[in-house]
Amino acid sequence: MDLGLWMETLWASALIKVIPFLFVLTVIVFFHELGHFLIGRLCGIKVLAFSIGFGPELVGFTDRRGTRWKLSAVPLGGYVKFLGDENAASVPDRGALEGMSEDDRRHAFPAKSVGRRAATVAAGPIANFILAIVIFAGVAYFNGRVVGDPVVAEVRTGSPAAAAGFAPGDRVVAADGETIAYFSDLQRYVSTRPGTPIRVTVERAGRPVDLTVTPRQETQTDGFGNSYSVAVIGLVANNDGSSFRVEEMSALQSLDYGVSQTLFIMGRTVAFIGDLFAGRQGTEQIGGPIKIAQVSSQVATIGFAALLNLAALLSISIGMLNLLPVPMLDGGHLLFYALEAVRGRPLSERVQEIGFRIGLALVMLLMVFAFWNDLSGLV
Repeated sequence: MDLGLWMETLWASALIKVIPFLFVLTVIVFFHELGHFLIGRLCGIKVLAFSIGFGPELVGFTDRRGTRWKLSAVPLGGYVKFLGDENAASVPDRGALEGMSEDDRRHAFPAKSVGRRAATVAAGPIANFILAIVIFAGVAYFNGRVVGDPVVAEVRTGSPAAAAGFAPGDRVVAADGETIAYFSDLQRYVSTRPGTPIRVTVERAGRPVDLTVTPRQETQTDGFGNSYSVAVIGLVANNDGSSFRVEEMSALQSLDYGVSQTLFIMGRTVAFIGDLFAGRQGTEQIGGPIKIAQVSSQVATIGFAALLNLAALLSISIGMLNLLPVPMLDGGHLLFYALEAVRGRPLSERVQEIGFRIGLALVMLLMVFAFWNDLSGLV
């Protein structure tokens, strides 16, 4: 192959992978930092900088309130810098308050009440959850929702469903007393309960039949060759399309769907973390920027709506990650503020500094581990 053609092909391939990744990450980071920014300003805190990315500034401008809006060279995150909160580890610099004018002191982050500081910090993850709700609701409203009747077309041989006595033609009515309206409702219910017996009511020949099935954890592969672990029972819906349809949704129904979808994913994330520590999930499912870029490029081939749904999913993940009680993350700040509220005074700067150093080490270890998983997946 000609060297010029090879370089052109390589460059085109890189763009295909990078552009969807940058779009998804920029949207998520922007809304996360926008949450901090808006609530911070509402609480009377002066904002010095709003940056998408880290490192040297590429382009930017200063607004009439003195905030520098900028796009920086390393597009793997972002930050909002408040007056008086300028330490590299985000430790409030209370000593700097003494050298400020009276007006600046009133608008500095450390001078605000613990409630206002906590609200400003919590606003970032909350903005991520709101973004996910809006995306899920918007996609459902404009595109509708693909749904399928909960009718069994096939029972896989040797599956938990086969052992439980399911039969083709069964219509699933309820799971543990909860109504099942669509096949996806059953999939969602089963996926969160590996190893837990479920009482399923089916309609067979016009009569209700109660069956008990225990989901089994399996490793499956998606259409792009990515492996993932999920709880299944071995039921297959009708794949000829006759039982599937696009259901239009009103604005209110779409909003309700967006909220329920977001809450479901949050619950699954918490369950995954619990399963991870309990040894029921493998650490190979933890990915970093390379994995996100790979998945973003794959999902982008399906369509823009699918890429938006991925952005919503990642927005929830980043919001929940930031709420972990680890110094350096928003959750760590909130932990310190909770201790301050209980004690009636903040922890010493020395204690906070030690906490942030430990938090930085933990975050760096997680990043290294995620990169290692990414590289192992490529190999």
